[in-house]
Amino acid sequence: MKSRIPYPMAVAGLTALLILAGCDGSNSTSKNDAGTHVQDESSETAKGPHGGRLLEEDLFALEMTIFESGVPPEYRIYPYHDSEPLDPSRVALTVRLDRLGDEEDVFGFSPVQDYLKGDGVVTEPHSFEVFVDAQYQGASYSWSYESFEGRTTIADDTAASMGVETEIAGAAVIRDIIPLSGVTALSPSATAEVRARYPGPVQSVSVGVNDMVRKGQTLARVESSSSLQSYSVTAPVSGTILERNTNAGDVAGDQSLFTIADLSQLEARLHVFPKDAGKVKIGQHVRMGVAGSDLEYASKITRFLPMPGENTQTRIAVAPVPVEAAMTPGMRVMATVVTGEADAPLAVRESGLQSFRDFTVVYAKVGETYEVRMLDLGESDGEYIEVLGGLDPGTEYVSENSFLIKADIEKSGASHDH
Repeated sequence: MKSRIPYPMAVAGLTALLILAGCDGSNSTSKNDAGTHVQDESSETAKGPHGGRLLEEDLFALEMTIFESGVPPEYRIYPYHDSEPLDPSRVALTVRLDRLGDEEDVFGFSPVQDYLKGDGVVTEPHSFEVFVDAQYQGASYSWSYESFEGRTTIADDTAASMGVETEIAGAAVIRDIIPLSGVTALSPSATAEVRARYPGPVQSVSVGVNDMVRKGQTLARVESSSSLQSYSVTAPVSGTILERNTNAGDVAGDQSLFTIADLSQLEARLHVFPKDAGKVKIGQHVRMGVAGSDLEYASKITRFLPMPGENTQTRIAVAPVPVEAAMTPGMRVMATVVTGEADAPLAVRESGLQSFRDFTVVYAKVGETYEVRMLDLGESDGEYIEVLGGLDPGTEYVSENSFLIKADIEKSGASHDH
């Protein structure tokens, strides 16, 4: 092995090189039992004039680069002999990439200008163990090295203690969801007006506003003007006294003496904007909750009010408020309505998404190793998002607390140098 060759540094016409260099590499190599040179990653990796990883043996050397300026990522490998650029047609070359999960890519090469061009796309992530085999002037040369990005290893018990959760990527139903807002109000059947059966003076009143009453409970005593006999005015339903319109000494006629309401009979009156009016229909499922709360409750749209919202052009959709929601009239509610569904052959939970370089990714899990998978994404419903490319069905991926995996990768510096 020779020490690093002093190559000339001026190179024109090449930009945006993605360097297949480990984060901390070395120019030193050793041979394994198969005769392959294995690069030592203990110190700085030797670089060639194009910024790529330099592989050297005797007077022969290769500079490993990936080019992606205006084209899908492709290998461009520059050969040298005795410090000088070498005619690439004189070199036979094969590169094999061993990826996480026992996958491999094999590239053949053909000469173009002053480099050897790979015959395929170097797909993301650019994270693999690289095996290089070359032939030049009847001699064979072999190298191998690790070039990992977006990868880390965490023991299963440690990941579990961190709250990292995984799922298997597969089919999911993507819902078409429209957000709505509105207020709670009493249902039409929730209130009852209480009147005297016979007109006459009110002798006594035994309840007040906000009092809870039960069906049949005496609310007041009235003396009939025709019979001069006293009788009880009772509650026709159980509920809360919302209004009290009489006092002892008043004369009861046909006016309402009390208004009783069953406060558990609430409905949400939700504003539907004109652009969504054709999608929101009776019978559709609704999830609702009080504004500012994380709790949600299931319901359905049962009807529309005949008049639009006050000072708006919205239609008012009505959905019953579940009793367990424990809401009261006049509360502001936020809701979502499912207006359609579509089957996605492959989807992941949105909670698993993270950013990595210019990509949106999830972290695939193989054994105790986690690695980025760059995604091409489609429709989303806030819970699941369709995956159009970048992930194989059946892949185990991090669905919860994926930010912890990202943090561990960033801490280790396992990211690619663009």
